[in-house]
Amino acid sequence: NNNNDNNNAVLSIHTPSMRKSCSQITLFAATKSSTTTTKTVMGPPPETKPDYASIHGPLGPLADRLFLTIFRLKMASRLANDNGNNSNNSNATTTAKTPHSDLPLDDFQGIIELTSQMNSHYRNRTHVQQIAQQVLVSLFPPFILDRYPTWFARPFPEFSAKMCAWATVVGGTWLMGECVVNDIPEEELEKVVYSTADDRGGERRRSNNTRKSNTWGKNQGVLVKRCRFLEESQCASICINSCKIPTQNFFRENMGLPLTMTPNYETGECQFSFGRVPTEEEERLARDTPCLRRCPSGGGGRAWDDG
Repeated sequence: NNNNDNNNAVLSIHTPSMRKSCSQITLFAATKSSTTTTKTVMGPPPETKPDYASIHGPLGPLADRLFLTIFRLKMASRLANDNGNNSNNSNATTTAKTPHSDLPLDDFQGIIELTSQMNSHYRNRTHVQQIAQQVLVSLFPPFILDRYPTWFARPFPEFSAKMCAWATVVGGTWLMGECVVNDIPEEELEKVVYSTADDRGGERRRSNNTRKSNTWGKNQGVLVKRCRFLEESQCASICINSCKIPTQNFFRENMGLPLTMTPNYETGECQFSFGRVPTEEEERLARDTPCLRRCPSGGGGRAWDDG
């Protein structure tokens, strides 16, 4: 019975561990600034939530379930290794256990379980971002990550951006919901910061307001119409630290291709712009975004990000 209780304790984002984490976050926010009023974003109405189970990528439901299962197993393995190697990690709030539930491996809620576990376990947002990026790295054979920057991203940046946009729709619909390849929006192209020599972790030479070609930006974007991951987590902090920042870092550092992700918390949309380096102002605004009205932390996650 105790095992069953432990299994059932992590069935959703509103698990006891997550509620504990949210309480800690809110308490930290209150002690940090007792006079600050927490702002929130309403978010898209729950009654218009899509039937995500019926939304599939171009390869169909079987491929989506396979992608989900692999991602979940890789994430569980990464968290288990981190728990084992860092039991005395000062970033950890407690000694965490990788959740094991009765959910099928291809159940999306399993991803939310693991994400909740990761975000409730660590106080340091940078460590959360690093773990999420390492999960993405583990999904690819090393020879692809070793060769893609020099064989494709740097010599053929426009082609690489289009290819990554297409691959994101094929391999990411199960995670994000309905999404389509699109052109980078004109308003983003006007403020675009291009990377002209972006190596892994190296200095980036930037060129402002000069398009590389007349076709630059065409089919280099992906529009997520209403993000499933954000919808199920209901937390802007989790979106920023478990998705946006680690995904941008993965493409820049491991694939050699800049990426800007622009989530809209009012509508649930997210615009991917491959080949575009996010500006410092955009990243600051993303981190300053208030939590969703229905967030379990009640907006306290924003203060946790600032800490």
